[in-house]
This record gives sequence, C-alpha cells and structure tokens, in this order.
Amino acid sequence: MIRTIVKDVLFLEQKSELATKEDIEVINDLIDTLNANLDHCVGLAANMIGVKKRILVFSVGNIIVPMVNPVIIKKENPYETEESCLSLMGSRKTKRYEKIEVEYLDKNFKKHKQIFTGFTAQIIQHEVDHFEGIII
Repeated sequence: MIRTIVKDVLFLEQKSELATKEDIEVINDLIDTLNANLDHCVGLAANMIGVKKRILVFSVGNIIVPMVNPVIIKKENPYETEESCLSLMGSRKTKRYEKIEVEYLDKNFKKHKQIFTGFTAQIIQHEVDHFEGIII
C-alpha cells in the first residue's frame, strides 16, 4: 500500500526500534511507496511512512532493495555532500563515506554482509541516519 510521507520533524527525530518478522507489511508498504515516488526519490526509511522500525528500501536502477535492521560496520573515505529528503524541504550539507560495509537482513530475514560504494552507499547512510533520528 502506498503510504503518506511523514513531514513531522518531532516524529522523525525519534529513534527506531528493531524490526521483526511481524513487520513484513511495512517492507511491502515501503516498496510500494518508493515505487510511487521514484521520479524524485531513491530511498525511504520506515519512519518516513510513520513506522518507527529499522527498515529501509532503496533503488538501484529498476530494482528496489529492502534492508531490515541494517548496521554499518565499516566506513571509508569521508566526503562532504549535499542531500535532500522527501520528508524535508530543500537540501542540506552532510558528511558521508565513499565505501561502507553493511550487515542486514533481507525481506526473508536472511542475514547478509555486503560492501556498497558511491551513490548507493550514500543512500544507505542517509536512511540509516533516519533510524537514529538524525535528519540532514
């Protein structure tokens, strides 16, 4: 189901909780909502649709990748960039890392460890910040 994007900063500043298998519909709603916004959005965190769970989705070409309870375990090569967010107006400067290593569960709750670089790494870092209530 396509959900409304939350723009309430007080809600977005709250930390998210670990997701469980009972949160599978949140994953599906995130995928549907990202699909509906792909013309101007590349990633979503669950709190952006009103659910304080550690679930994110991002697009790579025509594929949408869900991550459940992702943890960035390694960061390399910091740089400064400017980002925007579907939940906020305008863009802001922020610090990101060119290369990250992430442990996460997929939609079937199978564990993965993967390295991401470039723009994909930047998207993941932005969405993981949402889990901590960090808004760019």
